[in-house]
Amino acid sequence: MLIIGEKLNGAIKSVAEAIKNRDAGFVKDLASRQLACRADYLDICSGVPDEDAEVLKWMIENIEKECPDARFSLDSPSPDTILGCIPLCKKPGMINSVSLEGDKIDRIFSAVRDMKEWKIVALLLDETGMPETVEKRVDSFHRIMDKVNEYGIDPDRLWFDPLVFTVGTSPASFLNFVGAADRILEEYPGAHIVSGLSNISYGLPYRKAVNHAFLIGAMMHGMDGAIMDPLNRDMLGGVFAAEALLGRDEYCIEYLTAYREDLFGVKK
Repeated sequence: MLIIGEKLNGAIKSVAEAIKNRDAGFVKDLASRQLACRADYLDICSGVPDEDAEVLKWMIENIEKECPDARFSLDSPSPDTILGCIPLCKKPGMINSVSLEGDKIDRIFSAVRDMKEWKIVALLLDETGMPETVEKRVDSFHRIMDKVNEYGIDPDRLWFDPLVFTVGTSPASFLNFVGAADRILEEYPGAHIVSGLSNISYGLPYRKAVNHAFLIGAMMHGMDGAIMDPLNRDMLGGVFAAEALLGRDEYCIEYLTAYREDLFGVKK
């Protein structure tokens, strides 16, 4: 399971404050704690449209001083910001994200086609807006795959996000997500599926219960990547437990290792 740490996001009040005050210590500490909890990548999002590139560059430079091996998920709606930040990254990272809106997918694919170690999150979203049906998501998947072939991108670099809405206002949200994932994996068994977990519970109380249920349910339908809070020990434990139950962790080796390292916060 690919774990992308979600905590370095300017939409979070404490992070927004740290960005505003350029509190490098806060950002470095949050980065190192997520990496210690097995985050493979750190999603970094400024939440400040007017200073997007400046903030992401500041975060990269400071985090790399503390964590030189950190890999970043560059989270920005601007292809200019993403392409400007790539040279600052010491390790190959992820681009979060491309879609069929505008020309972003063409600009990103043409620029990184030879950066073979960089992964790319692809939202199943087109110029008509957020998809309401499984069919709409699958159609976007096919069109993105056409772009993948056009630019000669290795499909294994792509992590497809079927998109999930809050279940509080979209009762079929989870079913549409896993329905699209099932269709994609039926056609392309090697495809990667990713999601931001917290969207499903927006506006609901006790959100971590909904997020946890979504995580396990989506993993049962082939999701193998998540933008999540690795500092939440219950969520992290759920990842390792589900991996073992789904036959992805032979003899529970990874589960037992994580327990011995006290990643679940329960070892005495």
